[in-house]
Amino acid sequence: MIKEVFKKTIEFKKISDFSRGILKELLTDAYAYDERYQLVWGTDWKSFDDFFFDNLDIADKAGLITVVDSVPIGLVSWDPRERPDYVQIGHNCLRSTYKGKGYGKQQLEEAIGRIKEKEVKKIIVTTNVELLPAQRMYQSVGFIKYQMRKNDGEAKFSGDYIDLVMEC
Repeated sequence: MIKEVFKKTIEFKKISDFSRGILKELLTDAYAYDERYQLVWGTDWKSFDDFFFDNLDIADKAGLITVVDSVPIGLVSWDPRERPDYVQIGHNCLRSTYKGKGYGKQQLEEAIGRIKEKEVKKIIVTTNVELLPAQRMYQSVGFIKYQMRKNDGEAKFSGDYIDLVMEC
């Protein structure tokens, strides 16, 4: 699917259209503003990248890469294993230089549209207290905060967890 945003062409492509390492690269860039994210989650990002590229059939059904003017700028993934009860959005990020320009919302809306094509009662997503732009974006497309959870893990610097839900 292709949409025009700010006179730039935005496309949503299959993960299999790219090379191994792109998912980790996008996540690393998206969280580059605070090196603690890389220190805490860098290994998980590599494992995520490896899993999807070892299982491209799953990757292409449960994720997408956002491309602007032929440049991969973001990704979103989701876990459909609990369908039809719910689908959980996992990673959702943009390269730092593309944030605040409407691409994240377009990417999220594309993912929600794809998720809703399958039978699902609700979509859930978790973010953190410190990630205010993410909270606002999720709420702007219809997610409602339904609980907060304590974050006592290595990434507690990002604040407690906020779980949001969208009824379908």
